[in-house]
Amino acid sequence: MLIWSPEKKSSACKKIAMNSTQTECPLEVNQVHQGDCVENLARVQPGSVDLVFADPPFNIGYEYDVYDDAQTSEAYQNFCRDWIQGAHRALKDDGSFWLAIGDEYAAELKLLSQEIGFHCRSWVIWYYTFGVNCVRGFSRSHTHLFHFVKDPEAFTFNGDNPTVRVPSARQLVYADARANPKGRLPDNTWILRPQDAPETGFSPWHDTWYYARVAGTFKEREGFHGCQMPEQLLGRIIRVSSEPGDLVLDPFGGSGTTLVTAKKLGRQFMGFELSEEYVTRINQRLSGCQVGDPLDGPADPARSTVSTKQGKTRTKFVNGRPVIPLTDDNRQAICDAYESTRQFAETNQHAVPTNAQDILLEPELNACFIKQCQAAKLLGDARTWNEFLLAMSDGQLLPEQQSRAKPKLSKTQRNAPAAEIAFQLMSVDYAMDMETLFSTPAAAAEFDQIANQFADSQTAELPATVLRQAIWDLRESVQRRSIANAVKKNAAELLNRQPDHEWSISEFLSEHAETPHTYQGVYAISDAASPLYIGQTDDLNSVVQWISENSAWQRFKPVTVQVYSQSKAKEALVLQLFLVSRFRPWLNAHFMHQKVATSLF
Repeated sequence: MLIWSPEKKSSACKKIAMNSTQTECPLEVNQVHQGDCVENLARVQPGSVDLVFADPPFNIGYEYDVYDDAQTSEAYQNFCRDWIQGAHRALKDDGSFWLAIGDEYAAELKLLSQEIGFHCRSWVIWYYTFGVNCVRGFSRSHTHLFHFVKDPEAFTFNGDNPTVRVPSARQLVYADARANPKGRLPDNTWILRPQDAPETGFSPWHDTWYYARVAGTFKEREGFHGCQMPEQLLGRIIRVSSEPGDLVLDPFGGSGTTLVTAKKLGRQFMGFELSEEYVTRINQRLSGCQVGDPLDGPADPARSTVSTKQGKTRTKFVNGRPVIPLTDDNRQAICDAYESTRQFAETNQHAVPTNAQDILLEPELNACFIKQCQAAKLLGDARTWNEFLLAMSDGQLLPEQQSRAKPKLSKTQRNAPAAEIAFQLMSVDYAMDMETLFSTPAAAAEFDQIANQFADSQTAELPATVLRQAIWDLRESVQRRSIANAVKKNAAELLNRQPDHEWSISEFLSEHAETPHTYQGVYAISDAASPLYIGQTDDLNSVVQWISENSAWQRFKPVTVQVYSQSKAKEALVLQLFLVSRFRPWLNAHFMHQKVATSLF
């Protein structure tokens, strides 16, 4: 995700500064707008869009609802020039433009886009199964995907996202200490038959991407549009070329897959569609999904092809990662590395770890543990070894292991919002649960960085251990059976609970500038359309001041604050969880959602 990475020339801090000075876009975001794409693109505020993905009609005579797909070559190219110019105008200076197009006009639209001012970064071939069969020619089984940028020196490319990067053979096979722990960027690869390809090849990480086309029998097929793209394909493009909270625009809404995928991945979205019927169907799809929902279709493209090759059994892979068994030798190596880490902690005045979590939540101890695993030449990578450690801890197989003490939420409440927001952003974008995130050192380090951007701290960065402990303890607290039962028991009563006060953030700050008033209980921060985050506090003044001054928060354009007064800690937590479950603000972690009677909402 790298929203706040100092390595990016187009950093989030720059984006935040840009966003804070822009006026509102004339067209409402998070909507699909019916009408001509060229006319609608002219209404988009210049420089307001982060990513444009376009899958236009191919001009091959396909029967659409209202569009004529059999224009003359000149008319079609003039039409494309108009909408591509509109896309160029709408994009930010560091924005990206992805174009899906067939053979007939691939070369023409590539040159046309470059004439307009785009720079081509990649020419990807999307290879798919279930292509249209030809009798007197070769059956087509591919589409061209062009990746363009406005500025070849400053653009979003999240190459460290684990859903984009591919592990190296040095990591996975040879346990080579020289391996980059983040894996590697993919090769340029030609492979003829996917069933004959190595499991780590012919994947979405290469310039030939293999995903099954959404055929009529597929579960994810919507049925009203014949050219539906797979969500996993769009997910890869959206993840690599935008950040959570960015604006993704699709000029040709079609089946709505771009917009649905953008919503699931925590992006803002805007779509245009000529057909009124398609707009209705797209809105139905959008209303049926939430931020953080899994993408439809298999994440591992090899699962959509039946292998026909006979012979030697290959290493089993799941989502591009090898499944390495936890053998007796591996268990002993993990125990040895754990013991060495305990000795390191005692020597270096750290608290001596007594379980896997103590090591995962302390970066220096985890680095020591990984170093010991490398020295033992274990197969796999740091994530594999950390997951082994967790599995052994869950099975009570570590020497001198002790259970963790139940967390006291009051001790972590101050840092919980920043940690929760950082975890939500990363879990949506990286498709990781908490154990996977903290088992992956690069992802864990990025969590530390993002959480510090949201932290309510006027001093230096908070220690990583404090932030990791805060989110781990928050999850343990809200998942207690007694809390879940209390939310369910009080759901009907809480449904009628209204906020005690509501202000715009500017009004609140003005009203309480001279006579501060401490409100204790649950607060809700909203943008112009819906809640962004619901939390707890015993000092609302500090919370609102923090949000108004925090550049990371301002990226999400908070507008209003509501407060629900509640002095008792447990009752405040129950109320918070109920409100999160009801309104589903997208900056709250998904583990906060409780199973309450859905008929109430």
